[in-house]
Amino acid sequence: MGQLEVIGKAENYDIDAQNREPSENWIAMSNALTRAGHGLTLGEKRLIFCAIAKLDSRRILKPGEAPTSRVTAADYAEVAQCEPSAAYEALQTAAKNLYNRSITFYVQAKNRKGRSVGETITHMRWVGRATYKEKEGWVELAWWHELLPHLTGLRKEFTEYQLKQTHALRSIYSWKLLELLMKFESTGWAQYTIEDFCTAMEATPKQRENFANIRRKIIEPAVKELQDKDDWLIQWQPIKAGRKVAALRFNFIRNPQGRLPL
Repeated sequence: MGQLEVIGKAENYDIDAQNREPSENWIAMSNALTRAGHGLTLGEKRLIFCAIAKLDSRRILKPGEAPTSRVTAADYAEVAQCEPSAAYEALQTAAKNLYNRSITFYVQAKNRKGRSVGETITHMRWVGRATYKEKEGWVELAWWHELLPHLTGLRKEFTEYQLKQTHALRSIYSWKLLELLMKFESTGWAQYTIEDFCTAMEATPKQRENFANIRRKIIEPAVKELQDKDDWLIQWQPIKAGRKVAALRFNFIRNPQGRLPL
């Protein structure tokens, strides 16, 4: 595994220059966090990213400041497109597990000549505390202090998208692919080594054994769901080195005619 290698140029936007308000439920996170393995189930990711949307990613925190985010059953139900009763249960389950979930950052180390000398793997918690309030149906998350620079005070090298883009998604792979594409929305294309794509997607060892597994289990379903449910037109192709797939190229734009029929 290695650091996600992307061939293509991503623009580093200044978030202050964008005409939007925090209340519009935007997700913003550092590119390093975008590339990392998130280690979450779909339900846990919904909870975590509902909470991220409540942060003001533009604001620089004061020394020692430790923000918290509260997510209600109504917040969760809107993202998951589910009934309130299901949202209560999902919140409780996710809150129980979040403290033990960790992010995995992969950073490729290089020597002075630019040659790879191995990688550094860092595991980091999402939260230092997760509190669930029974009957009232809310979860309060206290963010892990070392994670906060990846979520707040962002000025460059970050990825952002609207939380509502995930409302209809039913696959963790679709959501992760959305993040990887949104990082390069301004260019409309990106190319990933197959190894690093699998790392970002947290593909299982069995899936990695054969590219057909990656195509059938991850790429094709994720592409189809983003096209059907988030108005993308996506073309992708494998790039081979000899007989093996070495990289993946994605070309993507928003569908100018709106949502495709289901």
